[in-house]
Amino acid sequence: MAFLIFEGVGITALAAAVPKRVIKNYEYTEFFPADQVKEVVDKVGIYERRFADEKTCSSDLCFAAAEKLIADNEVDRSEIDLLVFISQTPDFRMPATSVILQERLGLSQSTIAFDINLGCSAFLYGMSVVYSMMEKGGLRKALILDGETRSKVYSPKDRRTAFLFGDAGVAALVERDEKFGKSYFSLNSDGSRADLIKINGGGYRNPSSAETLRERVVDEYGNIRNDEQGYMDGGDVFNFVIREIPRDIKQTLAHAGADRNALDFYVFHQANNFINTYLAKKLKLNTEKIPSCVEKFGNTSSVSVPLTIVSELRERMGGKKNLLLSAFGVGMTWATGIVPFVDCKISELVEV
Repeated sequence: MAFLIFEGVGITALAAAVPKRVIKNYEYTEFFPADQVKEVVDKVGIYERRFADEKTCSSDLCFAAAEKLIADNEVDRSEIDLLVFISQTPDFRMPATSVILQERLGLSQSTIAFDINLGCSAFLYGMSVVYSMMEKGGLRKALILDGETRSKVYSPKDRRTAFLFGDAGVAALVERDEKFGKSYFSLNSDGSRADLIKINGGGYRNPSSAETLRERVVDEYGNIRNDEQGYMDGGDVFNFVIREIPRDIKQTLAHAGADRNALDFYVFHQANNFINTYLAKKLKLNTEKIPSCVEKFGNTSSVSVPLTIVSELRERMGGKKNLLLSAFGVGMTWATGIVPFVDCKISELVEV
């Protein structure tokens, strides 16, 4: 396992944005009978989600979050030396969306800007990359912008994914300060499980064509999608989670010499309520320390961990708080972080 330790770097401010459009899952019955919808929604514990409109991209959500963060914290834009954009739903195949956001936010042309394309664990991966660059010195402030419009990725006619995913964007300001102390990360990947969550068509291996866009019945249950819409093997994903995630969390705690009971909060990727309930029970964690926003925003992929902090912990992050962060998904990849937050300023949630 790849264990990383950083010192004197941390997140000093967070903001998040979600679309105004609310999808009520019990009423999401255009393609399925109400009794089937209720069965799925009750199982996954996702009652509402937010969907972006056709013209709103993940960068627009990140831009709104970043503008809120900059205004609330009176950030000098000229001091932002690094911008990392995290998404698997970028504006274009090229150029990188980070560069578009650099100009749109009015940042200096000397700003380092690049994208990270990964999946549900990507915010922790992004933190590790940015922390590493910041720790070396020479950079004053960094922005991590993480946005997803997963509602545009999955078929509303595929019951296995139609009720899970929502859209959101976050902005995190990263700075150097001795007050943060040490942060610990474990980053992992297993490409042998790449087929568990995948979009087969539309890339350069299987380019877009009339065939990749043709809807078809894909299983004996009558689920429908095309090859450019995502699919997920939910059963095998769950088996992956129960095998890998508790073990990685335990090993990271041991590596950091941390007492799980002394941590202030455990923030899990918001895949679904069933998985997170299992993890809490398996790890014997205090459920009062496990915030959840999956019931009202759904699975927002890599955005879910910071979105949970913004939406659920805004009034509870004063002073120093030690958080355990855990995320997993597409790839498959997974990551655990034990991260101190010190006087982190969290903005009110923005609706776009």
